[in-house]
Amino acid sequence: MPNNSIGNVSSAVHPEGGLRAWSVVFGAWCAMIPSMGLLNSLGVLQAWISTHQLKDYSESEVGWIFGAYGFFLFLGGAQFGPILDTYGPEYVILPGSIGMVISLICFSFSHEYYQIFLSFSVLGGLSACTLFTPTVAVVGHWFNIRRGYATGLACTAGGVGGVIIPVIILFAAPRIGFDWSIRIIALLCVVLLSMACMLLKTRLPPNKTRSASIDFTALGDIKYASATVAVFLTEFAIFIPITYIASYAVHVGMSETMSYAIIVFLNLGAIPGRFLPGLLSDRFGRFNIMTLTLFMCFALTLAIWLTADMISPDSLAAIICYAVMFGFWSGASISLAPVCISHVYETQDYGKRIGTS
Repeated sequence: MPNNSIGNVSSAVHPEGGLRAWSVVFGAWCAMIPSMGLLNSLGVLQAWISTHQLKDYSESEVGWIFGAYGFFLFLGGAQFGPILDTYGPEYVILPGSIGMVISLICFSFSHEYYQIFLSFSVLGGLSACTLFTPTVAVVGHWFNIRRGYATGLACTAGGVGGVIIPVIILFAAPRIGFDWSIRIIALLCVVLLSMACMLLKTRLPPNKTRSASIDFTALGDIKYASATVAVFLTEFAIFIPITYIASYAVHVGMSETMSYAIIVFLNLGAIPGRFLPGLLSDRFGRFNIMTLTLFMCFALTLAIWLTADMISPDSLAAIICYAVMFGFWSGASISLAPVCISHVYETQDYGKRIGTS
């Protein structure tokens, strides 16, 4: 599928590079480490919480906490996207940054089910939404022809965060406690989000004549509606292994340390998986590369993870191999989703349409 210009906006008006444009990409990268980094670390968090603070609860009950985080992360985009288009990034990035830090601090003091749910799932998920959907949209203001590469580069933050956060928990929690390990992560977020607030700026001025309310009218367009359904199914599917692979490894007998390390391997694979397919998508077509990544995720899961008794203490090499390869291909599908959506609307509506999707 050829790469067409976005909507009615000529690609000539996009800088496609330069100090200002790349500083926006770096700002988006800083914003996505707290939001997508935590999302990619859900497996470690769930494995720890289910065996410590909430050890008396079933795995499915604990799973609701971390499933709700992802739910709120993507749910809020339908509202935060229009706010970005109407008022600018500072109206969503700054409140979201404050909310994320408060969420982690409250999470570090939480020991009851409802406390963890409210602090991490609700406040953390909604705050993470303001740090993901708008930042991807802001990058799109500065790139068109190279949008896949620029967005993928920013989205490598999810893989980097998915390595840093589990490592902090893995080494800090047994020594200084889980509470203080979360506070260290909160301090890291303060530094990163401060830079994000300073660097994230849109190229086009906010259009305050447009409504900042949720807008579902675009779903009447069959192309946009089809792409939205595809994105929903994609993200629903790929986060199942990401969320449950660590806790499942613990369940079948792997050591706690090694089960956490599996998430690190998965996110290490996701780092090149975020930007290399994005670079290829700018040349060979965004939907073409997206289709390839989804097929590879399906094939890997069917061929390796669903093989009988694959995950066991005696098959460590197999699970590490699966984690790295699935991390690579699933990382590509995450970074390419907003780029694919960008083919069916104008840059001025970037935040609104990505958020709705």
